[in-house]
Amino acid sequence: MDNKEKLPLVLPLLLIISLFFLWGMANHLNDILITQFKKAFTLSDFASSFVQMAFYFGYFVFAIPAALFMKYYGYKSGVILGLLLYGAGAFLFYPAAQLHEYQIFLIALFIIASGLAFLETSANPLIVAMGDPETAERRLNFAQSFNPLGALTGILIGREFILSGIEHSPEELAALAPAELAQLYEREVQAVQGPYIALGIFVLCWALLVFATRFPAVARQPAAEGSTGGWQDFKKLLHHKLFIFGVVAQFFYVGAQVCIFSFMIRYGKEALPGTGEKTLATYVFLSLVAFMAGRFIATALMGKIKASRLMMLFAMINVALCLVAVVSPNLVGMFAFAGTTFFMSLMFPTIFALSIKGLGELTKPGSSLLIMAIIGGAVLTALMGLISDVSEIHVAVLVPMMCFVVIALFARACYRRDTAAA
Repeated sequence: MDNKEKLPLVLPLLLIISLFFLWGMANHLNDILITQFKKAFTLSDFASSFVQMAFYFGYFVFAIPAALFMKYYGYKSGVILGLLLYGAGAFLFYPAAQLHEYQIFLIALFIIASGLAFLETSANPLIVAMGDPETAERRLNFAQSFNPLGALTGILIGREFILSGIEHSPEELAALAPAELAQLYEREVQAVQGPYIALGIFVLCWALLVFATRFPAVARQPAAEGSTGGWQDFKKLLHHKLFIFGVVAQFFYVGAQVCIFSFMIRYGKEALPGTGEKTLATYVFLSLVAFMAGRFIATALMGKIKASRLMMLFAMINVALCLVAVVSPNLVGMFAFAGTTFFMSLMFPTIFALSIKGLGELTKPGSSLLIMAIIGGAVLTALMGLISDVSEIHVAVLVPMMCFVVIALFARACYRRDTAAA
């Protein structure tokens, strides 16, 4: 292939990689929204977790429809539809803030996540397909390394433009007149409008760019009749036991990641009494830097260590770090809790690549089930919030700890498979 043939592929590849940035930003803006809505709507930890429940339920509902849609209309059409839904959900934040309705915010987040289901169902298998199957784990880890850049951007936007830094004690709130209290809550809710309107405009412009760009045939064309994406293929996947284990592991991984990032500020309030929300948001930002660094470092290490073995080691380290956070809810525990982000950074793409390894024509429906597993972010975050409400937030860290145990077991099973194959 000469340079003239290679050049048209550069822009489509960059557009696909950019999707990892866009959904990383949406995911981690939620971590700020949990803190903001907890304050603006006076929510419990469990009620504030509805942010993640609504968001990740959108993934669960639309993952299979996304795979079926792309069977008939191709990856490019799926990407465009995903971006349109993403933008529509972002614009819905404006009426939600004007009406001061928590439920409308949850609907908006559900719509955003439905769009992201289309984006993730298309982008992950496309990256895996672009090269040697033996290096798929490294390639997907590299592409996913751009996801934390979006996450960092989301945290920065949230810290600077959403969080006010105004934190009243219960006594101070009780001393305010009803009109003053209503104005305070209204200001806090309306702080989310500007960032999400800007995000909606940006995403719709990106959809236009994708529409105007010529993609390679694999992204534009629908699947051949009777090939991947039919309902029979989902039944066939049930016979692939290690793949099913991978779906379970992905459920627990996403649950662990969302629990840790969602409740890091909340954990910091207990571990570091008197620390402001903006300072604690900086901990989230720094943990995302560690998360991003972990992706690049893990990608490099996979050149010398099997991906399954490396993930097993990292999962075991995170079990130990979570245990420290449980027994030491102080500065040490805070560093341990935040430190898990470095070691969990390789897990989503590695679980994804190891799970679909060898599936052949079942890769597309398999990918959609792995995206459905993202519902773990809703279920396990709600569980952690509930445990926090009835005990303490440091006790609730047992939830992500158990998630990493499951991931270590899956990695061990994959390592045995890879060793036997070698």
